[in-house]
Amino acid sequence: MGVNVARPTQIAKGVRSAIRKQRVRSGTWLQLSDVNLEGDAQAERRVHGGPEKAVYAYPSEHLPVWRAELVQPLDEAAPFGENLSTAGATEADVVVGERWAWGDAVLEVCQPRWPCHKLIIHRGSPDVADRMADTGRSGWYLRVLEPGRVPVDGFIDVLDRPHDAPNILDCVLARTDLHNGDPTRARRVVDAPALSRQWRKHLQAGLRSHR
Repeated sequence: MGVNVARPTQIAKGVRSAIRKQRVRSGTWLQLSDVNLEGDAQAERRVHGGPEKAVYAYPSEHLPVWRAELVQPLDEAAPFGENLSTAGATEADVVVGERWAWGDAVLEVCQPRWPCHKLIIHRGSPDVADRMADTGRSGWYLRVLEPGRVPVDGFIDVLDRPHDAPNILDCVLARTDLHNGDPTRARRVVDAPALSRQWRKHLQAGLRSHR
């Protein structure tokens, strides 16, 4: 596991972002609040960060594929602006409502990431956002149920995994399916109790257009 944080900086003319995160030194403990990791921030809190995007996790398993597709080394600490660089699970394994114990804190998986123009600027690739959405290699956001001090080393434990909840890949593909005119998957995903309000709102809007 790697832990990464940053303050907003200018990444292009007129564009500020904290996507260029740096690895936190081994042996460090950070305070995790209900909206942010210590040392981390967002430039546009209207669309980034907040209670349902407090921590962003991204699976390291995807990096070899991305290196080949983007023809980039991806050797920086957080190639996709992730707070947590994880290993051992991908979007097909992690479900909405899954609860993690990290140090003194408890977190809950609540939605995938939907990529924006800042990822395109960060990676210098015009199609990286579309690739992320189309493949479901999105990573996921977690809300903080119990704030506390968290270590940058060691493991995160899964406390609970709802057996009937959609996985993160289902959530991404449900939104993509709606864009392509198929509401089937979205109907299964939208009622997941732990799904973020923002993701539920997008799916509900899409479903209304298919009535």
